[in-house]
Amino acid sequence: MSRNTDSMHESLQKAVTRVLTPLVRLLLRHGVSHAEFANWAKQAYVEEAATSFGLNGKTPSVSRIAIVTGINRKEVKRIRDLPADVDTGVSKHNRAVRVVTGWLQDREFLTARGRPRVLVYGDAEESFNRLVRRHGGDVPARAMLDELVRVGTVSNENGRVTLLRKGYVPHESESALLDLFSTSATDLLTTLDHNLSGDGERRLQMSVAYDNVTSEGVEAFRKLSAARGLSLLRELDTALREYDRDVNPEARGEGRHRSGLGLYLIEDAVEGDDVEND
Repeated sequence: MSRNTDSMHESLQKAVTRVLTPLVRLLLRHGVSHAEFANWAKQAYVEEAATSFGLNGKTPSVSRIAIVTGINRKEVKRIRDLPADVDTGVSKHNRAVRVVTGWLQDREFLTARGRPRVLVYGDAEESFNRLVRRHGGDVPARAMLDELVRVGTVSNENGRVTLLRKGYVPHESESALLDLFSTSATDLLTTLDHNLSGDGERRLQMSVAYDNVTSEGVEAFRKLSAARGLSLLRELDTALREYDRDVNPEARGEGRHRSGLGLYLIEDAVEGDDVEND
């Protein structure tokens, strides 16, 4: 192995170890052992090799996957014979996001002052049912209502549905939060990997952060970023939904893609008690 290869491998090791740190923190908090995580990682290796590392567009053989991953053929075959993963609920949560966003933006479901109306759940022509039909695709209104109540986004008092949060953030449901965690983390890492690979046009990758910010500054920036971020996402949602066939059946064009933009807040306490003042 050349010196340049050694250096690249070392840099990769440091980068991956740093990326794994918050993931390991999550796993330890949920009582997941190293051995269990190692089994999950092995499964991910096999699945990704089978998906992305075939030759000439062909599905790779067990032997090919074993060579690429370093996992023996018997273990590769065992993993490939496992039942397919069950639906994690990501699609359901994405539709919940659309419904809540529609409630916040669609004038039919807003008061004269632009605030979300209290909606009525009932037959197909009731306001909540129309909201779900318009913005939630083919998800039944009852199922959507149950989901939004379960995660604390809405309340339901005798068929009168009130929006409690200005967004679908499932504070009361850890399983839903884990689904959103997997989606957001995968989206970010996929973009970073794409940009590192050098394949095709680079994708948008921006951030802003300082490392000697006061506590007062953190609080002020948290409020500013929440307000401006929500405003930007609403604007982008309005623009993107015109091209989505589920929301707009009249949209014309070829192919099927998943497209969007994610925002996240950077906030960490820096170790050490030294405070620098210029």
